[in-house]
Amino acid sequence: MTAHVVTPPELSHLTDLPGLDPAWSRWVDVTDTRGATHRWHVLDTHTGVAQEQAQPAPPVGTLLCVHGNPTWSYLWRGLLAAPPAGWRVVAPDQLGMGFSDRPAAPRSLAQRVDDLGDLTDALGLTGSNQSVVTVGHDWGGSISLGWALAHRAQLRGVVLGNTAVALGERDSGPPLIRLAHHPLLRELVCTRTPAFVRATTALSRPALPKAVRDAFALPYATAGQRGAVGDFVADIPFSADDESAAPLAGIAEGLRSLDVPALLFWGPRDPVFGERYLADLRDRLPRANLHRYEGASHLVTEDAAQYAGAVAQWVTDLAAGQDSPSPAADAPNGAAAPTANDGTRAYEPLWSRLVARSQDWSPAYVETGGTSYSWAWLSQRVDDLAAGLVAAGLRPGHRVAMLVPPSVALTAAVYAVWRAGGVIVVADRGLGLSGMRRALRSASVDHVIGDDAALVAAGAMGLPGSRIATNRPRPGVGGLAGVDHLVDDLVDSGGALPAPPEPHLDDECAVVFTSGATGPAKGVVYRHRQVAAQIALLRQAYAITDDDRLVAAFAPFSLLGPALGIATCIPDIDVTAPETLTAPLLADAALQVGASLVFAAPAALRRVAETADEASPAQRAALGRVQTLVSAGAPVPSALLHAVRRALPAASAHTPYGMTEALPLTDIDLAGIDAAGPGNGVCVGRPLSGVDLALAPLSTSTGLPLTNLPPLTTAAGLTGEICVRAAHVKERYDALWATQRASAAYPGWHRTSDVGHLDTEGRLWVEGRLAHVVHTASGPVTPVGVEQRVEAVDGVAAAAVVGVGPPGAQVVVVVVVVVVPGATQGPPAGGPAARKPLADRPLTAAIRAVAGVDVAAVLVKKALPLDIRHQSKIDRKALGKWATRVLRGSA
Repeated sequence: MTAHVVTPPELSHLTDLPGLDPAWSRWVDVTDTRGATHRWHVLDTHTGVAQEQAQPAPPVGTLLCVHGNPTWSYLWRGLLAAPPAGWRVVAPDQLGMGFSDRPAAPRSLAQRVDDLGDLTDALGLTGSNQSVVTVGHDWGGSISLGWALAHRAQLRGVVLGNTAVALGERDSGPPLIRLAHHPLLRELVCTRTPAFVRATTALSRPALPKAVRDAFALPYATAGQRGAVGDFVADIPFSADDESAAPLAGIAEGLRSLDVPALLFWGPRDPVFGERYLADLRDRLPRANLHRYEGASHLVTEDAAQYAGAVAQWVTDLAAGQDSPSPAADAPNGAAAPTANDGTRAYEPLWSRLVARSQDWSPAYVETGGTSYSWAWLSQRVDDLAAGLVAAGLRPGHRVAMLVPPSVALTAAVYAVWRAGGVIVVADRGLGLSGMRRALRSASVDHVIGDDAALVAAGAMGLPGSRIATNRPRPGVGGLAGVDHLVDDLVDSGGALPAPPEPHLDDECAVVFTSGATGPAKGVVYRHRQVAAQIALLRQAYAITDDDRLVAAFAPFSLLGPALGIATCIPDIDVTAPETLTAPLLADAALQVGASLVFAAPAALRRVAETADEASPAQRAALGRVQTLVSAGAPVPSALLHAVRRALPAASAHTPYGMTEALPLTDIDLAGIDAAGPGNGVCVGRPLSGVDLALAPLSTSTGLPLTNLPPLTTAAGLTGEICVRAAHVKERYDALWATQRASAAYPGWHRTSDVGHLDTEGRLWVEGRLAHVVHTASGPVTPVGVEQRVEAVDGVAAAAVVGVGPPGAQVVVVVVVVVVPGATQGPPAGGPAARKPLADRPLTAAIRAVAGVDVAAVLVKKALPLDIRHQSKIDRKALGKWATRVLRGSA
């Protein structure tokens, strides 16, 4: 073997490739077991040769990175540039690929595995004291796994991105690869032309930079250099008789016996290795961690460059002795589970109040049209449906997508799934078809429950699992040929109710998706113990008794009614558009159920306040009997709560702080808000019983590192990221290992990604989102306090603060909606402000006078973009991009 530390003269052009350090490049001459010698091109962070400095300490271990077809070791430059501390990264060009030798004969899968073994022997990676983590992508995944199975003594873990190890019985393979596999087409697109090479790097959206695409194509400039590209495709086994079929099957089955930690990082938009291949890998590696990079395609290493940091963190955890850094195995967030008086764990099943009231004929659920469903009916319906679901194949742990609008049908289905041991998966319709598709496919559902329109959508989204229809298909409705069961048939099937699931507090019960206001919607996993703790806290915080009656104008809360033991009614509105709620519609729901309690989103309250005078005397009387109003999902201004009192004069108005990951955490009522007065942010009150709050001081970057974390603090007046712990905080993020790892950087705590401070009275003030902090040269600026001060300026209807420029050198830009006489909101279309985003001098001067920070520019916009679910949270990311374009003169 011969190794060169300096870049070989033949490869001097590597100095021009984006992101590639030429010092990594080296030749390795390897004589294989057949006696043939081949020259390999390898990128290697550890030269193994002493230079001017003292020889570095031996690496902790080695990441062996194996590319697929038609890429080369350039694929791994992000990991080479930022390896785990103390680890060596080795990324070879496979024989025939990249800048390695082009053998005369094509290489089969088994030969490529042997080739890799010969190389690692020559590099000294297979000694008894070696620790190797394999990293593979595309068909390099199978080759890396073949090496892993043959070198178990050295194997520390496996990392895989967008690959496959098996085809199903009826799987004809990835369509694009199958097409390229045809001999005539393969010769044309893989060898004679660079079509296959160029098509691989054309899959990314947004498009990769031209220089990067050219770098990937560099070793494949001529037909002779592309021979192995076609050979690689030809070797893919689509038939049991193919040469590589048996070796691939052996790797696939051997994978089940691997007992080392595994990490999967995945681009869900991959047209080659789709969801079925990910599902197969998860079946073979059930303990594997997974992170899905939504929006990423086949070249996930390019589309989600942050993968390198995730891999480095995962490997660092391994080196620290965390043999299975699984989010599911993390210590529970927060306090211990509820306990009984004798100190043993207490567990009240979520359906226990239904069982307790199974002979109660008083209303449990009331529709605004007047139809009432008793506790006895609902309890029996849940039992019958649970029995039918089990008979239809639902098993403990199965995930069920709930595509049912808020209704008694949804409530019964949710509790039946829980009663049968299943896990509900809930994604807001407000995400739109594409957003729901991303969310529900990521959850790997086993069954789908929905009406006919929802099941048509499920087909369009390509959701897996059986189909269970809540209603009989309407004549002429297409796409329902795949319906497996009707809910009514399951209820009437007469199946025996299974024994209730054992009271395991750690069983999963729900995956609830966030609104997607700050990026792709995230699945939040809850276990029974966390939901049980939430129910107990809600009853305690708002003194809820069995005599209360609830109007759930915020749809997710409608599902909690039976667990809380209170009758529920949902107003006759579009639940994806909370602003459709009016005072009369709220009153009708309150009248039907005899409401004492209302849960509503802030956007709904604005409309209720605006339409208070439209309610009839009877409706006003019904609203006057409401004792408690709870509004969550976004900060609620005190002015809005005061305005709502016109519609709900007797209600104590509460605005708890929380999020999909944990609600409620703090609480404050209107009197408390008034007592707190103005401040830098929104006062959300003191922590509730069993909730701990602390702050992680802000750094100059947009996030916290996962090592050398600053200590948490409860010091008054210090702004930082809000961290919480409580028994009802989520278990983990689903299929988002890196996100979960970052959120749990402080063991036992959840980082909320909100920023704020505690005052001297122990009250929490929320100042914005961590991602929206403006990192100026003089320090971080949080947006909410500035926005509140600006909105007090005459003529400003709404304001948003965004940063323009690189972190650490950003400038503050204020975007405002101005009040125009005679207009309901913002300047008229085509008016002066619509044509000229820059505010006039008097408005700019007035805003700068009150902002309290240096303001680089004031821009005017007709309306601020809001989140989908709550219609209250400002999309500052979109505003920031718009402001950047405006200031550059391109908007």
